[in-house]
Amino acid sequence: MDKLSYVSDSPTSSWTTYLRQIDRVAPYLGELTRWVDTLRHPKRALIVDIPLQMDNGTICHFEGYRVQHNLSRGPGKGGIRYHPNVNLDEIMALSAWMTIKCAAVNLPYGGAKGGIRVDPFLLSESELERLTRRYISEIGILIGPQKDIPAPDVGTNGRVMAWVMDTYSMNQGTTVTGIVTGKPIHLGGSLGREKATGRGVFMTGREVAYREGIQIKGSRVAVQGFGNVGSETARLFTEAGALVIAIQDHSASLFNDNGIDLVKLFSWHNRYRKIAGFQGAQEINTDEFWNIQIDIFIPAALEGQITLERAKNLDCKLILEGANGPTYPEADDILNERGIIIVPDVICNAGGVTVSYFEWVQDMASFFWSEDEINLRMDRITIEAMINVWNKSKEKKCSLRTAAYIVACERILMARKDRGIYPG
Repeated sequence: MDKLSYVSDSPTSSWTTYLRQIDRVAPYLGELTRWVDTLRHPKRALIVDIPLQMDNGTICHFEGYRVQHNLSRGPGKGGIRYHPNVNLDEIMALSAWMTIKCAAVNLPYGGAKGGIRVDPFLLSESELERLTRRYISEIGILIGPQKDIPAPDVGTNGRVMAWVMDTYSMNQGTTVTGIVTGKPIHLGGSLGREKATGRGVFMTGREVAYREGIQIKGSRVAVQGFGNVGSETARLFTEAGALVIAIQDHSASLFNDNGIDLVKLFSWHNRYRKIAGFQGAQEINTDEFWNIQIDIFIPAALEGQITLERAKNLDCKLILEGANGPTYPEADDILNERGIIIVPDVICNAGGVTVSYFEWVQDMASFFWSEDEINLRMDRITIEAMINVWNKSKEKKCSLRTAAYIVACERILMARKDRGIYPG
């Protein structure tokens, strides 16, 4: 296997983590192993310069990316991330995890991802709009409703997706709602999309907890991240009778042994955009957050959060990966040795892309479903996928992560094998 020359050698890089996950699944793929290098090479990667006129008249330049990892099973699908740490290595890994995720839940998509290295909170709304529109104009040669369909990710939202849709549509000369998912409802968005990822985390967690004999009611839960995913997951676990006793975001770590009042925290967060300063819980330091005795831990922030040292100290029974790539492979090993069950990201947080798929289907048909219909369809796909992975884990006597990768990689590589290589 030739190593890609343009990515990091760091053992902590996201792409390295992904490659190590592929290495671990390869021995289970039988005759399909011949094709496994397909998964180690993104199909295409585009780096673009984005000049932006700031409100004060100065010109700044930002670096943007769009990576399509694999399109063997259908058009690319993946979010657009605005964050100051965005780089090619990260976007490649996120696109690859999208390939695995879509195949694990059997959606007719390949994996893609995009992003801009920028702190969106430092830009005015008009600057953010100009940045988005220029970025979409630059990557327009790659995207399309049958080619590559973006969506929101860290630092972006429905408003940004509306600009994406409008920019692409203006360049096409007609409204193309199917170019992007996660849009506002009145512009072709889907009911249930905003809460879908958190709902999927809860549903997969509930299924695994039931099979492992872990009671949801009365369980102690900690959540890292309080964006769309973390907040919705916390809400659903609370409704199911769990106690969310610890929450962490970029601003603080909160702890209340009797359970945090989420209604009051939502109100505080909506007002201040952070959890720091909330009076309904004690602020603790980061080390204390990672050492609390809990039943269920939900990393729902960024990748690379569960390190080797943190894995040695985590005191829980079940980990639900709401974020993409939150656990390093060596940490994975420690957690497995300690008997801590991990529901991997590629199945755990796939609710978002599942409802994005529903949005795309609705846009293409110009026929929209009720939220109850969407939740029922999502729950069915999520539960079926989780049971399939669970059964594969028991059959192969492997972790749920390896089982999810076996299911996904078999589907991807079978598609690659049967399509063949053109020209031959």
